[in-house]
Amino acid sequence: MLELRPAAERGIANFGWLYSQHTFSFGSYHDPEQIGFSDLLVINDDRVAAGQGFGTHPHRDMEIFSYVLEGALEHKDSMGVGSVIRSGDVQMMSAGTGIRHSEYNASDEELVHFLQIWIVPDREGVTPRYQQQNFPADDKRGRLRLIISPDGADGSLSVYQDARVYAGLFNGAEQHRITLPAGRHAYIHVARGALTVNGRRLSAGDGARLRNVQEIDFSQGEHAEVLLFDLRPNELPGY
Repeated sequence: MLELRPAAERGIANFGWLYSQHTFSFGSYHDPEQIGFSDLLVINDDRVAAGQGFGTHPHRDMEIFSYVLEGALEHKDSMGVGSVIRSGDVQMMSAGTGIRHSEYNASDEELVHFLQIWIVPDREGVTPRYQQQNFPADDKRGRLRLIISPDGADGSLSVYQDARVYAGLFNGAEQHRITLPAGRHAYIHVARGALTVNGRRLSAGDGARLRNVQEIDFSQGEHAEVLLFDLRPNELPGY
């Protein structure tokens, strides 16, 4: 079963310097029907104006990753890490016992467009850690590339949860089928462009919940960039 989450129904936060669209409940946006899905808690589609950003703020016991679509995001944290994340880069931060960090647009001229995604960890109180990896477009062209996994398989980043994240680029005749283990749930988020998933047309910002669906087909892409989350069949209230 595929349950569509239309882009136009997402929550919106507009602070001038930040325009953010929330797939799930976040900040002042609350919808009891949209409180995450399995261990996937947050997908924020953020656009930050040139030279602006999020000042230093804390996180604890959360797996947080950023996926940059356009521009460059500058990161600094209490672990002493300083980095710039660009298109094609994925950053994973395990907040664990507690971390403070800031995120700013690294450009004084262009906006930065990125997804910030939170996954609930399977353990608390871990030592905070930071990971960053570039996944070239060629690795994602016409296929799904594993970018996050519990064991860092195939050069992916590690997450403290039974969850796997794939990224793909699809255009024209490119098509791909992925087969998930029996009983798993999946969430699909179209970051940009449009494509067909199991016969349903999805456009930029659209999402889809899939329960107990093993085979997922991607086709008819129009400059599409998509994320697939392979998740536990965790059906907590509101999830």
